[in-house]
Amino acid sequence: MSEKNTPSKAGAKPAASRDDRLKAALKANLARRKAQAKARAAGSEGKADK
Repeated sequence: MSEKNTPSKAGAKPAASRDDRLKAALKANLARRKAQAKARAAGSEGKADK
């Protein structure tokens, strides 16, 4: 019964995959925010010329 709850067996792999998922989500979020900022900057330049 105690073997099922040992952190080395049960928690090691899910924690690593969770960290990987969080890193990937953070990277994607940052890329999306950079693209949005770039689009806003390009959009505001176009409006200033008119």
